[in-house]
Amino acid sequence: MVTQSEEKNTQLHDEAILNNNGVDPLDMHNYRIEHLPKREKTGFEKWLAQIGNPLALVIFVLFAFFIDLPFLQNIDPDTIVSESARVQFDEIGAQAFSKSNAYMLAIFLAAIILWMTQALPNYQTSLILIITLVLTGVLPEQLAYAQLGHRVMWLNIMSFILASMLVATGVAKRFALWFILRFGKNAGAIFISFILINTLLSAFISATTAKAAILLPIFMVIAAIYGARQGEGKNNFGRSIVLQNLLNINLGAGAFVTGSGANLLAAALIGGAIGGYVYFSDWLFAMFPVMVGLMFVGYILALKVFFPLKPEERLPQIKGGMKRLEDEYRKLGKMDFNEVKAVIIFLAILGLWATDRLHGISATAVAFVGGIVALLPRIGIVKWNDVDIPWHLLLFSAGAYTLGAGFGITDLPSLSVNAFFDSIGIGDETEFWKLYVLLTGVMVFSALVFQSKTMRAMIFVPIAIGVASRFGFPIVSLALPVAFMIEHVYVLPFNSKPAALLYETDMYSLSNAFRFGITMMVIGWVLNIIMGETWFRFLGITPDGVFGIF
Repeated sequence: MVTQSEEKNTQLHDEAILNNNGVDPLDMHNYRIEHLPKREKTGFEKWLAQIGNPLALVIFVLFAFFIDLPFLQNIDPDTIVSESARVQFDEIGAQAFSKSNAYMLAIFLAAIILWMTQALPNYQTSLILIITLVLTGVLPEQLAYAQLGHRVMWLNIMSFILASMLVATGVAKRFALWFILRFGKNAGAIFISFILINTLLSAFISATTAKAAILLPIFMVIAAIYGARQGEGKNNFGRSIVLQNLLNINLGAGAFVTGSGANLLAAALIGGAIGGYVYFSDWLFAMFPVMVGLMFVGYILALKVFFPLKPEERLPQIKGGMKRLEDEYRKLGKMDFNEVKAVIIFLAILGLWATDRLHGISATAVAFVGGIVALLPRIGIVKWNDVDIPWHLLLFSAGAYTLGAGFGITDLPSLSVNAFFDSIGIGDETEFWKLYVLLTGVMVFSALVFQSKTMRAMIFVPIAIGVASRFGFPIVSLALPVAFMIEHVYVLPFNSKPAALLYETDMYSLSNAFRFGITMMVIGWVLNIIMGETWFRFLGITPDGVFGIF
């Protein structure tokens, strides 16, 4: 005889099949970041962390005090590109200027070692390099400490306030759930829905990890509905939905200059080099169609080539599974006044950002006003305690900006680039397209090695600026296409925080991620080259008559 309790348990089991650990795969709370296991460092990563500190110290001492590089000795002032470096040269003299460059190189190499080996937390490395630049006399205290007040740093802070507004009010989650329930009627429509959701969220949320945290519970529940399980229960639907979201989280960030802190850093470096600004609209018009196009290419390749769905994988495997999402959406209740205000602020700021070239108000100033309105007592939407500002990331960024200030005052990138091309015998007549292909290729494939987008921007954008200056091309023509390659960080788990986070879902293997990711990376690079000959030339980024590939 079946009891009432047994009938209830059977009903619950039918509605949500429990996995091997007795965990309900349709419970969104099981996929919150704090519930995912923390990835342990591999033996190689532990070894890197152990050697990082002594290696960085040795490299610093050698390059600061013992190794004299010829191109840093007896610097010809006519070869100095940076205006601030010219002023510095005149003020302190040739010998002191050469020593300042030696210190700058030593600090830069030591910082790169510490950042790559993760021997110290990123923010701690930044604090060390800031004070070292001061103590060695490379930067005056006022200039070094002022980088935390850089206008892009303020844009980062205000963006986090505005993103917290969307998260705290539930607008971001409401939009994602509504969109899936409204348009995700079948497997194909679900994937396309996430492309559009990622694109819209990327316009306003400058932290890719925050987007991953918002979307992960939603697409993991959908994966469970379509029969995907972690571990041994992997299927192509699960592989595809997680890896496509990883791809789209990063590509979506690449569509907007505010999409990530690394984009903002690159734009600040380029703006400083040209004595102007890289506008939100400049980046938007150049990269929005490219990145959205790449998302749809990824969608087609995932479903047709890498993870084709079996007929049964195209149908929900758990009866009533979508009802769980409806219940989650229903729990949010009716849209309240705070959510309406958040949407209005969001749309107003996005509109002002997109038209910044017309009205001339900087993205930072616009975000400043939006942040103030969001925090106003009674009128605003969020309280300060509701704001999630990752200060460790901001301190890391401040260190990167301080390095940029050091590069500017020493002109080390241009001096190094000139010395390199002189040593390999490449003259000033080198064709533009060869430099374009080389620099963008180095930038995109460096993501396979480096763990930080900000670090890559800090290294390769100044190099592109130096190369453009040496060969007499507009700085924007090489530096901006290089910056457009920043967000291709989805191939290996350590390439970005979202990649590391989504790898912990155990819905795909390392080989799955590599095959799909490296293919998309190559396509992204090739498309960037094609855009340099066509779309970027039309926008005035690359110059006419110098590309000559086709």
